Amino acid sequence: MSSTVPKVAPPKAGAREWAGLAVLALPTLLLALDQSVLFLALPHLAESLNPTGTQTLWIMDVYGFLCAGFLVTMGTLGDRIGRRKLLMIGASVVGVASLLAAFSTSAEMLIVTRALLGVAAATLMPSTLALISNMFQDARQRGRAIAVWASCFMGGTALGPVAGGVLLEYWWWGSVFLLGVPVMLILLVSAPFVLPEYRDPNGGRIDLISVALSLAAILPVIYGLKEIAREGWEPARVLAIVAGLVFGALFARRQRTLEHPLMDLSLFKRGAFTASLLILMFAMATMGGSYLFITGYLQMVEGLSPVEAGLWMVPSAIASLVAATLAPTLVKRLPMGVVIGGGLGVTTIGYLLLAFVDPVGGLPLLVAGFVIAFLGTGPIGALGTNLVVSSAPPEKGGSAASVSETSGQFGVAFGLAALGSLGGALYQSRIAVPDGLSGDAADTVRAGIEGAVAEADKLQGALGDQVLTAAREAYTSGLNTVAVVCAALAAVTAVLATTALRKVGGDGGAHGAHEAPEGGEEAAPEGTLRPAQGR
Repeated sequence: MSSTVPKVAPPKAGAREWAGLAVLALPTLLLALDQSVLFLALPHLAESLNPTGTQTLWIMDVYGFLCAGFLVTMGTLGDRIGRRKLLMIGASVVGVASLLAAFSTSAEMLIVTRALLGVAAATLMPSTLALISNMFQDARQRGRAIAVWASCFMGGTALGPVAGGVLLEYWWWGSVFLLGVPVMLILLVSAPFVLPEYRDPNGGRIDLISVALSLAAILPVIYGLKEIAREGWEPARVLAIVAGLVFGALFARRQRTLEHPLMDLSLFKRGAFTASLLILMFAMATMGGSYLFITGYLQMVEGLSPVEAGLWMVPSAIASLVAATLAPTLVKRLPMGVVIGGGLGVTTIGYLLLAFVDPVGGLPLLVAGFVIAFLGTGPIGALGTNLVVSSAPPEKGGSAASVSETSGQFGVAFGLAALGSLGGALYQSRIAVPDGLSGDAADTVRAGIEGAVAEADKLQGALGDQVLTAAREAYTSGLNTVAVVCAALAAVTAVLATTALRKVGGDGGAHGAHEAPEGGEEAAPEGTLRPAQGR
C-alpha cells in the first residue's frame, strides 16, 4: 500500500526579502549605468590624460572583456564560498576601484582600474541573481523579483547617458565613476541584515585549469566580435574567434571529467534552460545592434547632443520596464512560451516600423518603433532569466546565473559585430560622395558617417550641406535594412519561444525547476531561507 506525501508549499517572502531585493537592485542599476556612461566621459578624460589610440580602446573595452571572461568563474565561486560573501567582496573592490578610476593620473592607471572594475563586476551580477532565487522560493514571487532585477538593468542602460551628461555638465570626467561609491557603501552596510548567506557545502575546489580554459574561450571570442564591429572583418579577428571556440570545446571536454566542474553541462540537457539561453542571446543581439544604429541616428542624422539622445531613449526603457513588470502577471493566465513569443512578435512590428524611417522628419517614427521593440523584449528579460535560474538546482544557482549573463554578453557582442558590419557596408556602398571633395576628404566621407559629419563641419556653404545630406541618406538606408534583419531575427526567435517553451507553465516549473533528488527531500545547504525567515 502506497501513501502520497503532500507537497509542502515553499515559504513566502516577507519584508526582509523585499528589502533585500531593493539592496540587490542597486548594483544592478549601477553596472548598467557604467556600460553607457563612459562614452560621454571619453572626450573629457582624453583632454586630461592624453591617451594614445590604443590606450583609448583599452579604456573602453577592458571592463567588458574581463567582466564577460570572469562571469562563469565568479558564478561558480559564489556557489562554493558563499554568494553574500562574494557579493560583499566584489562590492568592496568596486568601491575602491571606482575611487581610483575617478582620480586616475594617467591612462595606464585608468586601464588598470577599469580592468579591476570588470573583474569585480563579474562577482556582482551572478551573485545578485542567485541570491534572488534563494530569497524568493515561491515561484510567482521569484518571477516578480527577477522582473524587478531585469527592469533595473534595462533602465540603467538608458539612463546612463542622461546621468553622465548631468555629471559632466557640472563636474570633471572622474565624477562618472564616483556613482559606484555610495551605492557600494549602502550595499555593504545593508547586506548582513537583509541578505541571507548561501553556499554549496559539497561544491569542492575551483579547478584552476577550467578557469584558464574558460578565459581562453570567452575573451578571444568577445575580442574578435568587438573588433569586427569596430574595424570590420580581418583574418586575425576571425582567427581569434576560432581560437576561442577551440578552447571552448576543450573547456567543455574537461568539465565532463571533473567531479566538481566549473560549469555543470548537465543543465543544458534541460530543454527550457537551453531554449531560454538561445532566446536571450538572440534578443540581446538584435537589441545591441539596433541600439547602435538608433543612437547613431539620433546624434549623426538628427544632430542631437549625447544627453538629448539619451533623453529620447528613456521612453523605450520605460516601455521595457513596464513590460518586464507586467510579464509575471500575464503568465498566470497564459503559457510562458505564448507570453515571450507574443512579446517578440510585438518586437518584430517595432523593428519593421524602423525600416520606414526617413533621414528627414524620421524622429517620431524612429522613437515609436524603438519603444514598441523594447516593449516586446521586456518579457524575455524577466521571464527568460527567471526560467534559466529556476531550471537549476539551488546549489547551482550562481553557475546558472553566470551562464545567463554570459549568454547576454555574447548576444550583444554578436549583434554589434554582425549588424554593425552590415550597416557599415551598406553605408559605404550607398553613399553618393559629392563632386568637389579632395581624395582624402572623399575617403573620409565614404568610410563612415562620423567622418562625413566632421568633414561637413570643415566645409563651407552648399558643399558641406551636400556631404551631410548624402551621409544621412546612406546611414538611414543602412538603418532601414538592419531593422528588417532585426525584424526577421525577432520573428524567428518568437517562433522558437512559442514552440520550445509551449509546455512551460506560468511558474516556470513545468520542467521540474528546483526538483528534489529522487527518493528524498532536497538538501538544504548552509543558509537557506528556511532558518533565515525569522531573522
